[in-house]
Amino acid sequence: MNNNRLSTTTELAKERNRAAAERTLMAWIRTCLSLISFGFGIDQIVMTLQKSASYKVNDPLHLTRVLGLSFVSIGTMAMILAAVEHRQQLQLIQRKVYRYNSRSSLAFIVAISISVIGLFAFIGILLKSLNFSLR
Repeated sequence: MNNNRLSTTTELAKERNRAAAERTLMAWIRTCLSLISFGFGIDQIVMTLQKSASYKVNDPLHLTRVLGLSFVSIGTMAMILAAVEHRQQLQLIQRKVYRYNSRSSLAFIVAISISVIGLFAFIGILLKSLNFSLR
């Protein structure tokens, strides 16, 4: 009877871990969709403004398009990595013996990527404003 109780406890623990993995994946989906939407929104707003006759943008390097596409690509790559990580986590839970394996943080990788994009955007805006002020 004690072995049966241990088995039930183990299975319930696995179910809690599986539910936690599902919640984590859903959080990543929301985050990735926000990144993709933000990048798409930046691109569409600037494209609409450029088509407007009253607002002309001098952007020969297409920095806003690069910025928008960067957010879309980070969101897409994070979504793929989150799905792969989720699948691996489910496979670990299904093992008979569960051993914790340390792994790199997907959130840290996304945070660093967004920081790099932010730095490039800041430099691009700064250079553009300096270029306009020097004229």
